[in-house]
Amino acid sequence: MKTVIIQYNAGNIRSVDFALRRLGIYAEITADHAKIRSADKVIFPGVGEASSTMRYLIEAGLDKVIGNLSQPVLGICLGMQLMCNSSEENNAACLGILDARVRKFRSNTLKIPHVGWSRIYNLQSSLFDGVEEKSYVYFVHSFYVEAGNYTIANADYSMPFSAAAKKENFFATQFHPEKSGKTGEQILKNFIQL
Repeated sequence: MKTVIIQYNAGNIRSVDFALRRLGIYAEITADHAKIRSADKVIFPGVGEASSTMRYLIEAGLDKVIGNLSQPVLGICLGMQLMCNSSEENNAACLGILDARVRKFRSNTLKIPHVGWSRIYNLQSSLFDGVEEKSYVYFVHSFYVEAGNYTIANADYSMPFSAAAKKENFFATQFHPEKSGKTGEQILKNFIQL
């Protein structure tokens, strides 16, 4: 079983790698198109800014590679947002895998970015096998994916939003499973076992 973490100009790759190692999974971190295409599982993590990251992905040809993958793919945080049609973050056009828009949190009462532990609910995928409704996971984000038909878990922060999504072989979480303790470990394990 070969797992690949896509290497690009976004942070958080190492913490995902360490979380997988704790589960006994040794992933290859690479931007090599052939290695990504031939992997059994692909993880697309990310912490960064949408428009500059999309420019980087296009220049590296990774936008086409990611969009055409047929094996299970897990987008994390910015990875999830980049799977959508567009983002309000500097009006970025994204990969268009999920038919959704990424919007900026707007609140006069809540602190933005949304940082910390929040509950997820309406869990609707084998990605959440063994995970209890209303489990806590760790979020760090100023932008969110609007809820829609692809949503497989919700969370609330000033309004309900898509905490996780799925379309065919593409899975995505707005929260960071690699920073979400035992719940996050279970989600990563479930993804690897898909």
